[in-house]
Amino acid sequence: MHALHPLLSGFAPIWALTGVGYLVGRSGLLGPQAEAVLSRFVFHVAMPAALFLMIARTPLERFANASMLAFAAGTAFATGLGLLAGRLLFHRKPGELAIGGMAAGYVNSANLGIPVAMQVLGDASFVAAVVLFQILFVTPAVLAVLDGRGAGLRALLTLPLRNPVLLATALGAVASATGLHLPAELNHSCELLGGAGVPTALIALGISLHNRPPADAGSRRAEVGLTVLVKTLVQPLAAYAVAAFVLHLPPHQLLTVVLFSALPTAQNVYVYAREYGQGTALARDAVLWSTLVSMATLSVISWSLGSA
Repeated sequence: MHALHPLLSGFAPIWALTGVGYLVGRSGLLGPQAEAVLSRFVFHVAMPAALFLMIARTPLERFANASMLAFAAGTAFATGLGLLAGRLLFHRKPGELAIGGMAAGYVNSANLGIPVAMQVLGDASFVAAVVLFQILFVTPAVLAVLDGRGAGLRALLTLPLRNPVLLATALGAVASATGLHLPAELNHSCELLGGAGVPTALIALGISLHNRPPADAGSRRAEVGLTVLVKTLVQPLAAYAVAAFVLHLPPHQLLTVVLFSALPTAQNVYVYAREYGQGTALARDAVLWSTLVSMATLSVISWSLGSA
């Protein structure tokens, strides 16, 4: 119970806000279009503001280290398995494949990673490196597939102009590289907008749970179950193998890499799926079930590797 208690401080807000969203959806308080409107607000307004500030304030060289190499290897392995399963077992289309792969390997690094890291590790500095890696490498690849306008050079070059998340990422990277700082008033405005992103996304996620269509017998449950298994078990095991047996990381770095790799699917995956209308049910269920299962897996990891 000692290992579980500190983790609850990170999980409690997620369940509470999702529950509020469910009650809002059940009551009809915000009308039938509430989920769509809130999701669009997160994708087009709040998330870009938060990502810009986070990247602009973080040195880009921070993610270039051995620990990030192990984390990236685990992410690539889990994402690849998600893509392979979606293609061979569930016969998904490219957009759904992208969401399935992301659900299997994209971790909830910020709003859950920070409190978990502070409680278990006493240090949340690795969060910035993980966020940079996912935003600068994983997200553009997934959104390029979801954009659905081909993979030509012109389509790829203009993608950031059509996508507010990628545009904010690119601008944040430029600001980080050049040392650009926003005026205080504009910076505070971005902070307020960005701060609305996570709670609004969780409210939208909760609304989606009300009157959701029943899962397809067998197929949908199997796909969700396999995705959650890959996310919560296979990804941290793959990261552990690389960190321990290939890179020979010291114990504290090993715990950090495995702990972050075991974080559940980020609600960003649901936001992207909702925005593009691809794999929405899988993303929603993967976020919910991986968050529930990870309470146990994170506790086991912190107990076993932390005691070492």
